[in-house]
Amino acid sequence: MQPRKVETSPAIVDPETVRRVREHPLANGMAVQLAATFKALADPTRVRMLHALSHAELCVGDLAAVLEMSESAVSHQLRLLRSLRVVRTRRDGKLVFYMLDDEHVARLFQLSLEHLGHE
Repeated sequence: MQPRKVETSPAIVDPETVRRVREHPLANGMAVQLAATFKALADPTRVRMLHALSHAELCVGDLAAVLEMSESAVSHQLRLLRSLRVVRTRRDGKLVFYMLDDEHVARLFQLSLEHLGHE
């Protein structure tokens, strides 16, 4: 028979810091949305798409040509990125152009690249 493990609370080293941090909780819904956004960005194909869109707004056909992918595959990925508000669209006649949703997305992407380049 194995001994029972007893769960204990972790020892708090700095109660004041713990109190200050607890004053700013992250809502569960926001945590789920943020995790979904980072999960979407965890795919190399979608990262390449965002990189291309960080340089110019592109229609599906042009983005497919840049990434050397089928339009269908690009559209599938763009649908996910759009649902997460990472990219948005602009219609010009029959063409739909995609771009990064806003400056926050552009900044997040740029900061991530800078972080990777930092030694």
